Amino acid sequence: MSCDAVLFAQEQVLCMTCRYHLPLTDFHLDADNATARQLWGKLDFQLAMSMLYLSKSSRTERLLHRLKYGNKPQIGVFLGRMYGLTLKNTIAQQQFDMIIAVPIHKKKLRQRGYNQAYQFAKGLSDSLGIFAYEDILERKVYSVSQTKKSRTERYENVKGVFVVSKKSPPLKDRNVLLVDDILTTGATICEAGMVLRNAGAKVSVLTIARA
Repeated sequence: MSCDAVLFAQEQVLCMTCRYHLPLTDFHLDADNATARQLWGKLDFQLAMSMLYLSKSSRTERLLHRLKYGNKPQIGVFLGRMYGLTLKNTIAQQQFDMIIAVPIHKKKLRQRGYNQAYQFAKGLSDSLGIFAYEDILERKVYSVSQTKKSRTERYENVKGVFVVSKKSPPLKDRNVLLVDDILTTGATICEAGMVLRNAGAKVSVLTIARA
């Protein structure tokens, strides 16, 4: 899915070469990591992590582009399972009661067919044995793409777009792992995280990659 090489029978999604060269961050080993520092002062969180570094024209960029736009949800599940195994025996894993995916709007969900963040959450759930939820948060406003917006515009674009679903179980004092695909400015995940915080949850953050 990253380099277009033919996979051997024992390989899934990524060839061994691409898997070996994945730019893993190891942020789960360092509470004072770049993702955490980026979110300081914007969201009251317990832990903040990203699995991969993302750079322009990289294998990672191609992989995530196919996950988001290429109808390849299995990429998200694969990466989630992989990182879940990494987290499984760490202190971080012990703190989570539930995994919540940052939602996309229903219109976008119909167009794409799946939420890429939830695919990652499902993979994490498989490895960690912690239930992943797709519908605790709802995106009530259809926002235009953040890609070409400035930092300030990104925050304005997502302000007030998330609500807690009426179907949500009680969130007060629950330790929640909030999951999204890519961290750029942090606007989207901070907005979603604040909604969960206002519902009483203790929030940790994990993204597949950080730009």
